[in-house]
Amino acid sequence: MNVTSIRNDFPILNQTINGKPLIYLDNAATTQKPQVVIDRISDYYKTINSNVHRGVHTLSQRATEAMENARITVQKFINAKEHREIVFTKGTTESINLVAQTFAQQFLNEGDSILISAVEHHANIVPWQQLCKQKKANLLVIPILENGELDLSNVDELLSKNVTLLAISHISNVLGTINPIELLIEKAHKKNIPVLIDAAQSVAHETIDVQKLDCDFLVFSGHKMYAPMGIGVLYGKTDWLNKLPPYQFGGEMILEVRFEETIFNELPFKFETGTPNVEGILGLETAIHYLQKIGLKQIAEYEHKLLTYATQKLNELSGIIFHGIAKHKSAVLSFNFQGIHNSDIGAILDQLGIAVRTGHHCAQPLMENLCVPGTVRASFAFYNTKEEIDMFIEGVKMAKKMLTM
Repeated sequence: MNVTSIRNDFPILNQTINGKPLIYLDNAATTQKPQVVIDRISDYYKTINSNVHRGVHTLSQRATEAMENARITVQKFINAKEHREIVFTKGTTESINLVAQTFAQQFLNEGDSILISAVEHHANIVPWQQLCKQKKANLLVIPILENGELDLSNVDELLSKNVTLLAISHISNVLGTINPIELLIEKAHKKNIPVLIDAAQSVAHETIDVQKLDCDFLVFSGHKMYAPMGIGVLYGKTDWLNKLPPYQFGGEMILEVRFEETIFNELPFKFETGTPNVEGILGLETAIHYLQKIGLKQIAEYEHKLLTYATQKLNELSGIIFHGIAKHKSAVLSFNFQGIHNSDIGAILDQLGIAVRTGHHCAQPLMENLCVPGTVRASFAFYNTKEEIDMFIEGVKMAKKMLTM
């Protein structure tokens, strides 16, 4: 890849922070946006801004066509069988909540169980936890090994405990561990248990084929894949989406309303109430085209090289404690130094223009498991370079020296 050319596509990278060139290593939290995505949003408001699905005038028809073409783009991107299996949401969190609330109404009963893992983001813990409290159901957790991989030694036993749904992340946002979702889906389906995959951390780094995976639901956010904030996707198999009731009520998700009765719309519209985030949807489509132009395979290979290089360089520092050393990892590094608070390292790096994430990363149960309050997390994207990693390493060295004086 021509990384220099790619970096020129991202205007935000061409600036200084605290007098230093920006080095952005917080891509697991959100990615930066290429100019083509920014332009797509601007062009929408300049040329076809209109409410969709509701007007006979030209602008409304053009906006509707653009939005529905974007739905087909997403369908093809994850290889969904039908475009009506693509539901637009605000993001991963809303997508999970949509499934949680509607699934619980139909299929979760007292004494049943929901199975998640110990590496989940709060967005894939709290909705299920609260539902289990309401329904007097059980929240079961797949534990982890010391290296950050899932401990699957008793997963068959867990799946036998009246589990009605397995909800699990594809990649840990803290550890970078790539979970064996193919195996877990196979095991769950042998017991007729549906599976939801949180692909927020994988969709921009791994090729996802929902038909090959055979997952029942898959969720992700646009802002972690170079698209705007406030847009996300819920994929669901048609049979499952037809079984679930609407999540919210109002305009667009209806076919007919009378004071006595309402007839709900067909898929996917029965889950898309109100005016959608059209500019976000179009920005998501453009981001997908941008990723496809570079090539997800090339992106994965390059980011793995960055991960290997950064791991080797950090490993040379005395006293470093890595969190998550799984064999199969994405380009995420979490670490600490004994006796140094993670946020102090992050604050010093910020003074050097280096953006990393510190804290619990919305995964407090995992932090408790690791026996730490938080970690320093550096997460890489295809616009990052080895030179930036070198500067990051020097910054960590400086921070470590300052904080141990």
